[in-house]
Amino acid sequence: MPRVKGGTVTRKRRKKIIKLAKGYRGSKHIQFKVAKQQVMKSYQYAFQDRRKTKNNFRKLWIARINAAARLNGMSYSKLMHGLKLAGIEVNRKMLAELAVNDAAAFTAVVEEAKKALAK
Repeated sequence: MPRVKGGTVTRKRRKKIIKLAKGYRGSKHIQFKVAKQQVMKSYQYAFQDRRKTKNNFRKLWIARINAAARLNGMSYSKLMHGLKLAGIEVNRKMLAELAVNDAAAFTAVVEEAKKALAK
């Protein structure tokens, strides 16, 4: 009985990995073994960075809200506490959008927060 070489199946599997490794430096885009390791590591980076992106955006929104709040004579933490007391439920993304694009509306929100803190 002749041995099974599995040529086409193996080649297809290896070409798939090599295609994914396109653009990598050195032997990482040529040699199958090294390319496979790097592609797996790349998948890990992609997975963790999808989560990091969310954290980075939250940091950006907080920085923008804080800057705009301080222009209105208030710190970020006091603003958020005041909004909670006032019962205003606006997420950070929308607050940052207001801070950047609609200063008048943001000022109105800050005034509401100040009133709630004063009580």
